Amino acid sequence: MHKQKKENNKETIIRVLQMIKPYWWQVILCLVLASITVAATLYVPIVTGDGIDYMIGEGKVDFTKLSQIVILLGIVTAVSAFAQWLMSMVTNHITYQVVRDIRIQAFNHMEKLPIKYIDSHQPGETLSRITTDVDQFSDGLLMGFTQVFSGVMTILGTLGFMFYINIGIACLVVLLTPISFFVANFIARRTYSMFKLQSETRAEMTSLVEEMVGNQKVVKAFLYEEEAMQRFRGINERLRTCGIRALFFSSITNPATRFVNGLVYAGVGILGAFTAISGGITVGQLSAFLNYANQYTKPFNEISGVITELQNAIACARRIFEFIDEPAIPQDSDDAVVLKKADGSVTFDDVSFSYVPEVKLIEHMNLDVKPGQRVAIVGPTGCGKTTLINLLMRFYDIQEGTLCVSGHSIDRIARDSLRRNIGMVLQDTWLKAGTIFENIAYGCPDATMDQVVEAAKKAHAHSFIRRMPQGYDTVISEDGGNISQGQKQLLCIARVMLLHPPMLILDEATSSIDTMTEIRVQKAFAELMQGRTSFVVAHRLSTIRESDVILVMKDGHIIETGNHASLLEKKGFYCNLYQSQFAES
Repeated sequence: MHKQKKENNKETIIRVLQMIKPYWWQVILCLVLASITVAATLYVPIVTGDGIDYMIGEGKVDFTKLSQIVILLGIVTAVSAFAQWLMSMVTNHITYQVVRDIRIQAFNHMEKLPIKYIDSHQPGETLSRITTDVDQFSDGLLMGFTQVFSGVMTILGTLGFMFYINIGIACLVVLLTPISFFVANFIARRTYSMFKLQSETRAEMTSLVEEMVGNQKVVKAFLYEEEAMQRFRGINERLRTCGIRALFFSSITNPATRFVNGLVYAGVGILGAFTAISGGITVGQLSAFLNYANQYTKPFNEISGVITELQNAIACARRIFEFIDEPAIPQDSDDAVVLKKADGSVTFDDVSFSYVPEVKLIEHMNLDVKPGQRVAIVGPTGCGKTTLINLLMRFYDIQEGTLCVSGHSIDRIARDSLRRNIGMVLQDTWLKAGTIFENIAYGCPDATMDQVVEAAKKAHAHSFIRRMPQGYDTVISEDGGNISQGQKQLLCIARVMLLHPPMLILDEATSSIDTMTEIRVQKAFAELMQGRTSFVVAHRLSTIRESDVILVMKDGHIIETGNHASLLEKKGFYCNLYQSQFAES
C-alpha cells in the first residue's frame, strides 16, 4: 500500500514537472536569480567577519576599511533584495501560468466527458476539483518555487563557505544534517494521507452546499432544514477532525526542525570557540561561521514547511489529474458520416440498453420512423421515454442492436453533425447569464435581430420580452432566476425555432406554460413540425392526439403502437391511461 502511494506520488510529480516544462527558460531564470540572491546573502557574513577583525582591541579600529565595508554591505544587500523581488515575480508568473493551463485542461476535459460521468458524480465534487483543488495546488507550487530553489542553493552555498573557513567544524555540521532529513521525512509520510482525506472531505462539503443552495425552495417546502443541517454537521465534523490531524503533523515540523537547528548551532559555537582559542580561526571567521550555521539550518526549517504544503499540493494535483484522466467520449472516426441535412428516418433494430448492467431497461426494441412522422412517446414514469431520447441524441451509446438515422448507423455519424440536425426542448430549462437575445441565439450565434424576433414571435415569447426593461437586451441571471418558469420555457422553445432543425425532440416542452399560451405554442409547434420528424414525450395525453404514431412504453418495451383513435379502439394500456386523465369527460 505504501509502495503504491509512493509510485502514485512519483507519477503526480512527474506530471507536474511536465506541466512546468513549457516554461523552462523562466525556471532557468529563477535558478540564476536564486543563485544571485544566495551568493549576495552568503557574502554578507564574510564582509561582516572582516569588519569584526578590523575593530578588535582598544584603539585598533580601521575606520577607512570599515567605511568601505559599510558601502560594500549596502551594495550587496541592494543586489540581493532586487534579485529576490525579481525571482518572486518570475515564480508567480510560472505558477499562475501552470495553474491556468491545468484549469483549461480540466475544463476542456469536462466538456469531453460522457454524460454517464456527469450523471454519476455530484456537481459539487467536480466543481471542487476544478476550483478548490487547483487553488490549493497553486499555493503549494508557489511556495515550492519560492523557497525550495533558494533553500537548496543556500544549503550548498553555506556548506562551501564553511568548508573554506574550517573543514573540521563543517564536518560536524554535515554529520548533524541527517537528523533534519529524518524529521522531515517522518512528518511528510504522515501528512500526505491527511491532506488527501481533507481534500476529499472538502469536496463532499462543497457538493452538499452547492446542492442546498441550488434547491433552497425544495428544502424549505419539505422542511428539510434540520436534516440538511445534520448532514452538514456530520461532514463538517469529519472535515474538522482530518483538518486538525493534518494541521497537527504539519505544525510539529517547525519546532522539530528548530530543535535540530539549535543542536547544529550549539555544536558549531562550542567547537568554533575552542578552535578560535587555539588560533585555528579568527574571531571574525567564527562570527561568519556562526552566521553560516544559522543560514544553513534555516532552509531546512523552511523546506520542512514547504514539504508539508507540497504534500497538500500533490494530494490536490492527484485529484485533478484523476479527473483529467477520466475516459473521454471516444473521438469520431476519420471516416465518420457528416450529416448535412438528415432526411428524418429513424430505425431501432433489436436495440438493448441499460444504465446499470444488473438493472435491465430497454430490451430488443424495434421501431421504424418514416421521414416527417410525428411520434409521441407515452408511458408511466421510468418506462424508458427519456432513455430513448438519450440514445437518439447519443448522450449514451446503445449496447446491442443497431440504431440508424437517415440510413446511417448512429455510431458512424459524427456527433456534432447528428446533434446539429436535432432541435431539443426539455422539461428542465437552461439559460445562461446574459441578454435574452444571446440566450435565444445560443445555438445560432450569427443570427440577426430580425431572425431572433421572428423566432420569439413564433414561440409567443415576443410579447413578454417587449415588456422587459430593455427588451431583447435585458440581462437575465444565470438559469433565468429573474423570470418565471413559463417564460424560461418559452425562451428555450424560441431557441429551437430559430434553428429550424430537420428533426425535433420535445420532452414535456410545454409543462410549465399556462393553458392559453400552451394552445398557441402547440399551434406554433404544429407549424414547426410540419415536414419534420418529431419525437414528443408527454404526460398530458391531450397534447399528442394529432401524432402520426404513438408509442406506448412500459418497463423499457414498446407494448402498443398506433394513432390516437386506433389505440383507444384497442381498449388496452393506452386507453386506460387516457381515460384515467379524462375520467369525468
